[in-house]
Amino acid sequence: MKLQPLNDKIVVKRQEAEEKTTGGLYLPTGAQEKPRVGKVVALGIGKYLEGGKRAKFQVKEGDRVLFSSYAGSEVTVDEVEYLVMTEEDVMGIVS
Repeated sequence: MKLQPLNDKIVVKRQEAEEKTTGGLYLPTGAQEKPRVGKVVALGIGKYLEGGKRAKFQVKEGDRVLFSSYAGSEVTVDEVEYLVMTEEDVMGIVS
């Protein structure tokens, strides 16, 4: 199954959580923080503007992006978790 976002929505695959602290301790699954960085895997067609035009996205597929903890909605497709959010939820591109 493929997930195609609409309008100004983007689909982000969240980066895997760290299993080990910088000090070398292993964290149980419940204690791991969900990362706020992910990879853009799909884009909609852009936000609708007056006059019938669409706004261009500032992000593109493949970009690593930073987003807030509560950004987007979690969706599972073929046992893979994704976040569907607006481009406004993205705080920056990580290089």
